[in-house]
Amino acid sequence: MAKKLARKTTSKKTTRAAKPVTRKPAGRTRAAGKAPHKAAGKASHKYVYFFGRKTDGNGSMKPLLGGKGANLAEMCRIGLPVPAGFTITTEVCTYYYANKRTYPATLRSEMESGIAALEQQSGKTFGDLKNPLLVSVRSGARDSMPGMMDTILNLGLNDQTVEALATKTGNPRFAWDCYRRFVQMYGDVVLGVQKRPDEDHDPFETVIHGLKHERHHEDIEDTRLSVDDLKELVVRFKALVKERAGK
Repeated sequence: MAKKLARKTTSKKTTRAAKPVTRKPAGRTRAAGKAPHKAAGKASHKYVYFFGRKTDGNGSMKPLLGGKGANLAEMCRIGLPVPAGFTITTEVCTYYYANKRTYPATLRSEMESGIAALEQQSGKTFGDLKNPLLVSVRSGARDSMPGMMDTILNLGLNDQTVEALATKTGNPRFAWDCYRRFVQMYGDVVLGVQKRPDEDHDPFETVIHGLKHERHHEDIEDTRLSVDDLKELVVRFKALVKERAGK
């Protein structure tokens, strides 16, 4: 995921527990009132800040948490209902490019602790076959960059958890629409499956257009796609990603 998600604009990532989303556009520790980060050039060595019941950051920490992460932390602090999550600091992006595109050694364990905290607060479990936790991953930066930030929704869905979501919601179409959108967004943002210079349209949209005309003989609205149509789109999206990205 590094190539696309780690931005040279010293970006940060905010991950929060989310209800599955079918519309297209994947927290930290400090005492309140204390300096949010150390002086320039000295890393804090804390890369994941929580927000939710336990909120580590605040609105003054935009250089470290990015505008989105700092504002989410501040909303939690003033009592607004914000889904729990965590923010990966801008220092990770700086480290990534300063250390041959590698990550800090402690980042993985900090993120695993973040997921565990989300599971505890939401009552859901990442990868669970009965009540799966889904999260959104959203880009952010120290400075506002409208239209430049990437998003991945419904992270946590796979061939097994999509069935669990369908059963839990009683709405298979909703579950499979969430899943096909996840495959599309992950393929685009993370794996770089995007429109080539010699192509006129996004490759995923080309697949959708082809299926509509193959099965319905017209360019119908996405809302008219059936569960079987969406399942087939997942299969074709995966084949496209495999062809373009090799995985």
